[in-house]
Amino acid sequence: MRLTLQGLQDKASWEKAGIRLPKNDIAGMRKATAENPRWVHFGAGNIFRGFIAALQQNLLDAGIESTGIIAAETFDYEVIRKIYDPFDCLTLMVTLRASGKMDKNIIASIAQGICADSSDTAEWEKLRAIFVKPSLQMVSYTITEKGYALRNIKGELMPVVVSDMESGPDKPKHAMSITASLLLDRFRAGATPIAIVSMDNCSHNGEKLRASVLEVAKAWVDRGFADKEYFAWISDESQVSFPWSMIDKITPRPSEVVEAELKAAGVEDMSPIITSRNTYIAPFVNAEAPQYLVVEDNFPNGRPALDKAGVYMTDRDTVNRTERMKVTTCLNPLHTALAVYGCMLGYTKIADEMSDPELKKLVELVGYKEGLPVVTDPKILDPRKFIDEVVGERLPNSFLPDTPQRIATDTSQKIPVRFGETLKSYCADSKLDIHSLVAIPLALAGWLRYLGGTDDKGAAMAVSADPMLETLQSELKTPGGLKQILSNANIFGVNLYEAGLGEKVEGLYAELCAGPGAVRATLKKYLA
Repeated sequence: MRLTLQGLQDKASWEKAGIRLPKNDIAGMRKATAENPRWVHFGAGNIFRGFIAALQQNLLDAGIESTGIIAAETFDYEVIRKIYDPFDCLTLMVTLRASGKMDKNIIASIAQGICADSSDTAEWEKLRAIFVKPSLQMVSYTITEKGYALRNIKGELMPVVVSDMESGPDKPKHAMSITASLLLDRFRAGATPIAIVSMDNCSHNGEKLRASVLEVAKAWVDRGFADKEYFAWISDESQVSFPWSMIDKITPRPSEVVEAELKAAGVEDMSPIITSRNTYIAPFVNAEAPQYLVVEDNFPNGRPALDKAGVYMTDRDTVNRTERMKVTTCLNPLHTALAVYGCMLGYTKIADEMSDPELKKLVELVGYKEGLPVVTDPKILDPRKFIDEVVGERLPNSFLPDTPQRIATDTSQKIPVRFGETLKSYCADSKLDIHSLVAIPLALAGWLRYLGGTDDKGAAMAVSADPMLETLQSELKTPGGLKQILSNANIFGVNLYEAGLGEKVEGLYAELCAGPGAVRATLKKYLA
């Protein structure tokens, strides 16, 4: 069996293999999408294919929607050429349940895959033609938080952004410039309203997206590349809205176990690839079953019926409270704490870490004891039950091949939100004693110890990619560098010394660095 439109014709073989096929007319959907596109998504990776595209597939299967999603990739064009094109934009979705059961189904809601490459005339013109269509209602994004950043850690505009601003909208390179350019095309074609929706796992994602797009647009207006009316239109959220969202679903790198299962079932060509940009991706996506998507319901040109696919459509304040609950208290801080310590202790699966008494105690303290006192209750989800699901079902799921090494990527960009917001809440509440915190300081000190690049046995250890990696490693080797890092509010959300935790983290870091076995000994000491 081949994962292609032709291959799907052999329905009996797919059904015998226990793989559910799409119920909708794929050819009809693609024709309708080409004529009247409603949804473009930037970021063609696993979270999109395994979650967002699956939502639309459910709506198509139910006959609620008739058009699909156009996927556009801004970062790694090989994803389109090697994963989308050879498999006719189909995805084999495998849901990994804690019981060991694998649910398999084919996602066929992606109508087209496009390289958002302005230097490729054919691909670029495809996107431009779509963006000027009045039928287009929404553009969504899963490009990671750093995809929205225009500046480096020093606050300086990145060279690619400077080039885009100075060169104008014709050949943009940065994802935010690409967005601003395509919106300029839409403005000039009649200025039909549209929603620009970040679905990335980051705080105030819609605000970040809007600020970056507007900054590029303003630069073009200032340089005479666009009219002031364009900037007025793009700034008016009744015309161009930037809804906030909260997303939660773990879609890790392709599992060898899943690959073997699919091959044994007779599905061909399921092997993952590693692109030249180090994207590890396969024709299939494996993911956990729990999933949450909360979206601000602000769509000035209408939207797909996402509410009928299990998406919470609500107001901005509720989105913000739900996102804050997850990112600052109930999931993300737990993940980061597990990641850095798991790497140092030799773990290669997050699930295995949950059988480690010290690490399990660490995340329980981060979530229940130190996080819940300052948790933001979104009302639509119960924070304690959310943590119960995370600690009791999601993290221990041994069939979910997520790795601490993956979670540890870009930790410097995550720390200020995942831990900094909780620290700010402790500082702001006179009834709370920030000095009582144990697990969060351990997580922060553990991250700094992790940056040293050696495991708890003293052996060299790979450190995951991070935009601040070289800077931080250099500072840690410099006299006084540790204090400089701990006092940097850009890293931790607060100056740890002013907050009253600097000395504690400094001391914990010293204990963790005492020699082979010191990481385990320190955890035992403080988590007994």
